[in-house]
Amino acid sequence: MNLPTPVLITLLVIGAIFFLFLVVVLGQFAQLWFQALLSNARVGLFEMVAMRFRKVDVRSIVFSRIQAVKAGMDIPTNALETHYLAGGRVRNVINALISAQKARIPLTWDTATAIDLAGRDIVDAVQTSVNPKVIDCPQANGPRPTIDAVAKDGIQLKCKARVTVRTNIARLIGGATEETIIARVGQGIVSTIGSAHDHKAVLENPDEISKTVMRSGLDAGTAFEILSIDIADVDVGDNIGAKLQADQAQADKARFQAEAEKRRALAMALEQENKAKIQENQAIVTLAQAEVPRALAEALKSGKMGVMDYYRMQNVQADTAMRMGIAGDTGGPHPQQG
Repeated sequence: MNLPTPVLITLLVIGAIFFLFLVVVLGQFAQLWFQALLSNARVGLFEMVAMRFRKVDVRSIVFSRIQAVKAGMDIPTNALETHYLAGGRVRNVINALISAQKARIPLTWDTATAIDLAGRDIVDAVQTSVNPKVIDCPQANGPRPTIDAVAKDGIQLKCKARVTVRTNIARLIGGATEETIIARVGQGIVSTIGSAHDHKAVLENPDEISKTVMRSGLDAGTAFEILSIDIADVDVGDNIGAKLQADQAQADKARFQAEAEKRRALAMALEQENKAKIQENQAIVTLAQAEVPRALAEALKSGKMGVMDYYRMQNVQADTAMRMGIAGDTGGPHPQQG
């Protein structure tokens, strides 16, 4: 069937463009495809094109598969791509699996990807499992430079410890971090020193602190296994017991002074109250004395008292005043004599 020349030319142009497109697209992945082929880690060209459309880092996936195959692990391309799309670090997982395999540490692909997606550094975890690391307790950049504890004799001790730990891969998912180890070790040191009879016993045998803390099982529920706890430094601090006693004495002094001041204020109030009562009674006496002349006048007027009786009373009063003057009595008034 003979096609018209314009149609034939159009088809040839379309075919050339399509062929050029294939060359350009596939040419981007030809080198990667050839590397995978020579490494016996086959990854199809069309798989690579599909990865590009899914916004997957093709180079990272291919190199990770080549690493895995060379290490004797046949991890499918689809599994690598799935982990990448989930936000995982594929290269880190492959490196961790290879390191774990060389160190004879049981670590599967599913466990490694779960640890990586949990935000843990899987490579560092494997390296720490092979080569234990040392944790300073307390941390060098922490709020306090030492762990402070007080023995039963009231003397404060300032300690620094170094904890050697190894990652427990099986407990890495959901296990507590280094901060928990530091907090538990600090708590154990404080408790051990606080149980000591005196600070001298701690200074003589600082290794007893390590032994006691190690027996407490502080790594339970954490992502680490504690290998050793070493007391790096122990210094004598303040006499906390004496300070507390001095502070208690000051508090007792202030309390007693407050109570004494309270009693003094009550006494002064009672004194003022008694003075007021004296003034009140004196006013009553004065009123009563003011009634005496009136009563005498009424008695004389009514005949209940005679003039001679009145004079006799005056004589008795004068005689009493004279005797009191002779005796030098400066006391209060005496009762009248009949």
